[in-house]
Amino acid sequence: MLQAELPLVSVDAPARPLHAVRPATLERFLAGLPPAQAGYLRDSGFAGKPQELALLPGADGIAAAVLGLGEDRSPYAFGDLAYRLPLGAWRPVGDDFEHVSAVLGFLLGAYRYRAFKPPRREPARIVASDASASVSSLATSIWMVRDLINAPANALGPAELADAALALAAAYGAAPHRVVGEALVRDYPAVAAVGAGSSRPPVVAGFAWRGSAATADSPLVALCGKGVVFDSGGYDIKPADGMLRMKKDMGGAATVLGLARAIMQADLPLRLLVRVGCVENSISGNAMRPLDVLRTRRGLSVEVGNTDAEGRLVLADLLAEASDAKPALLVDCATLTGAARVALGPDVVPLFGNDDAWCEAITQAGAAEHDPLWRLPLWDGYDSWLDSPVADMNNISAKSFAGAITAALFLRRFVTPGPAWVHLDLYAWNDSTRPGKPEGGEAQALRALYSAIQSRLVMAKTDRDRMVT
Repeated sequence: MLQAELPLVSVDAPARPLHAVRPATLERFLAGLPPAQAGYLRDSGFAGKPQELALLPGADGIAAAVLGLGEDRSPYAFGDLAYRLPLGAWRPVGDDFEHVSAVLGFLLGAYRYRAFKPPRREPARIVASDASASVSSLATSIWMVRDLINAPANALGPAELADAALALAAAYGAAPHRVVGEALVRDYPAVAAVGAGSSRPPVVAGFAWRGSAATADSPLVALCGKGVVFDSGGYDIKPADGMLRMKKDMGGAATVLGLARAIMQADLPLRLLVRVGCVENSISGNAMRPLDVLRTRRGLSVEVGNTDAEGRLVLADLLAEASDAKPALLVDCATLTGAARVALGPDVVPLFGNDDAWCEAITQAGAAEHDPLWRLPLWDGYDSWLDSPVADMNNISAKSFAGAITAALFLRRFVTPGPAWVHLDLYAWNDSTRPGKPEGGEAQALRALYSAIQSRLVMAKTDRDRMVT
């Protein structure tokens, strides 16, 4: 499913050493080098600053490389090496960093979207040890997410996004789920209404999966993703500059597929239920209009206050279905509101939820994984802002404030009481290239969610089982 393989080589492959040092340990590192190399680094002014890179000469050319870390403890300290190092294989060595983190950062920075134009050069390669197998799997999932988000809308329509979900299901032996046509109108009426204006029919796709060690009683994790492959805004049309990145409006669907892939590749002892609503929000004689009243799977009616608030309509039907399955954890991901970016900017993901323990676990995992989230409140005092005189609710707030919160409150109305539910309002994009974060689509919060799920549902159960025995 990837356009290119990760630039990895086996642990026993010949490779040049890649040292990484911090300013506090620089002198100790220099003392262990051959005098000529130590003298070269001293004379060149190498100080171990972040992203500082020096190539050490040897008898036959470049013998090694030295990366300065400064005080950067994140994988992104290694995030721009793939295209700065000379071609060939490199082996991280040293005591000033975690090798697994180094491999992850290297791989995140090595990504380039290449469906229509190859990169100017191929990346250098890094040695993969047994310990780094888990991060190479995560990196593969992140590359898959980035490929999906970066694909232009003419190449990735609703059918193609659904096909990606079904191909993932086939790769891991999951039970596929695909609903179109009259069945879609019946079972997912709000999704159908959002996609009605496009010549490319909407699809709900997904799958159900069970780990090899899971049973019918194992925890169920339900993942729902907004898959709007392009968002014109509908009749409430966006301005031209507001459409420039709207191919990324399916970033939530891409992210839940990437998270599902990581869980299935690790064969966690869980059950998965995955649903993505694949639609295009276009304008035509069939498109929903402002002030239309829509049916939803939950049976609630929704007045369309704005056709550009379509993502929450897509998620409404998916959340209704998934929460009725009574999962241990229900997660939805969506590029839902511009208000989220106003509140927290592009890099920090707003997190909403009805379960304090899960919200805290995901936030802490985000901090540990350098994949940041910040919890915002489901403030009940704003819930009445969604009232409508002609329907059970409006899809937008009556006020211009707190747009990310009122969108989350709208979604909450479709979640069955009981399951722990978290909602992530993603940006899913890097506006410019930074170490480990190439410009374009991004799998925000994937590593945080994976770590929290593994910790709370897998490792915690293992610890409980040990106590019992």
